[in-house]
Amino acid sequence: MPWEPPYLALARSGELECRAAEAFELLGPRCVVCPRGCKVDRREDVAGLCAVGRHAVVASHFPHFGEENCLRGWKGSGTIFFSGCNLRCVFCQNHDISWVLSGERVTPPRLAAMMLELQTIGCHNINWVTPEHVVPQILESLPLAVAGGLRLPIVYNTSSYDSLDSLRLMKGVVCVYMPDFKLWTPERARRHLKRADYAEIARATVREMHRQVGELDLDDRGLARHGLLVRHLVMPGLLDETEAILRWIAAELGPGTYVNLMAQYYPSGRVGPDEFEELNRRLYREEFETALALADELGLRTDARSRAERGELAAAV
Repeated sequence: MPWEPPYLALARSGELECRAAEAFELLGPRCVVCPRGCKVDRREDVAGLCAVGRHAVVASHFPHFGEENCLRGWKGSGTIFFSGCNLRCVFCQNHDISWVLSGERVTPPRLAAMMLELQTIGCHNINWVTPEHVVPQILESLPLAVAGGLRLPIVYNTSSYDSLDSLRLMKGVVCVYMPDFKLWTPERARRHLKRADYAEIARATVREMHRQVGELDLDDRGLARHGLLVRHLVMPGLLDETEAILRWIAAELGPGTYVNLMAQYYPSGRVGPDEFEELNRRLYREEFETALALADELGLRTDARSRAERGELAAAV
């Protein structure tokens, strides 16, 4: 039998609509969609810290050719960038949509139409970017997209600051989880992400993602079909954070875990000479090379682009 995304079976059984109803209850009377637990009723269109109320806000949707090779392929990853965020990373490179709500407020039919549009264009997958705070809205729209003919793998592209309640509703819906594990120590997480509990939450959520989908599986064209892909942005002066995260991945999830070490850090957001000065520089080449060497030593599978272009990347940082 040809492969099909598992959410189609959920749709045929009626389970997908039940999941949407369960997710709606997470919005209020006290929102628990994410670990923030804001004391607001988003069902009544009251915004939480994420700045989003009843309906999701989409900043943009388009075929993305800057993602990992196994996602972008040759026709692009069908990204849907959600506005708002439940973290306050001082170095945020998407500050204009994460901290400042901008874009189109979308109803379930409109969000479903965006997914179908990306499929029609020829994208290899649907890539939900920053979905942590809009899981109910996504699940509300997905049955409509399936009824309209959606058949692509779904990628859940997250900061790792997710609620386990939300993630359990995504079991069998998400094909590829792509968490970005940012920092390890509570002190730095408090200073740079404004959440001291970040790493604790991230460890629990990444474990749950791995439990649901296992190691990354590629089809015969080299495209991601199912599994876990962990991202980590290597940051200036924070190699001890990188080492702790990589060692945890290798020990907890196994050396077969697929990891993308990213070198594209640059000062942004609130980082500058007068604030968070310790992050006010680009990565040194030696820092990135050290991170790559550690990943190799631990036996982790790194993104094919990282391996093929590591010389170019290292030279650029």
